[in-house]
Amino acid sequence: MSITVAAITFGIIFLAELPDKTALASLVLGTRYRAGYVFAGIAAAFAVHVALAIAAGSLLSLLPHRWVEAVVGLLFLGGALMLLLQKDEDEDGEKVREPASTGFWRVAATGFVTVLIAEFGDLTQITTANLAAKYTDPLAVGLGSWLALCAVAGVAIVGGKKLMKHVPLRLITRIAAVVMLVMAGVSIVGAITG
Repeated sequence: MSITVAAITFGIIFLAELPDKTALASLVLGTRYRAGYVFAGIAAAFAVHVALAIAAGSLLSLLPHRWVEAVVGLLFLGGALMLLLQKDEDEDGEKVREPASTGFWRVAATGFVTVLIAEFGDLTQITTANLAAKYTDPLAVGLGSWLALCAVAGVAIVGGKKLMKHVPLRLITRIAAVVMLVMAGVSIVGAITG
């Protein structure tokens, strides 16, 4: 397992997830229920999504290398465009279904289901699959991605309101888009030069 690949994956996924609706849902759940309960459910949902993305990326890696680089480059480019063109999310626009009780299993299940549904086909899931195809190190990519997703959820649950007061969401989105544009360029150049 490459620590470098895990660190690169962590950085890309962390930046891409910060402006995501899941971070906002984590923030909302974290303000209503015990942070540990919410985090447990969200972390489990992220583990499912990362496993699915790694499987998809591993399938992509079976294609010829130049094709994979081209597809990965185009997907990174598409992800950057999605970030640049998305409308700013309104925190109050996130609706989270209230659990019937505030016990561990109910709150964790609410976090799990909310994130499981919200993340299907999400930018970070697609990006994780791209990175798995690019680096052919599923353990490093999976660990880096899962840790980044959990870190964003943790930040959102514990200190999301304070972070948004000091760092504008638009800036975070722009930084993530630039990183993805760089990754797209590297992949496309790799596809052309072989």
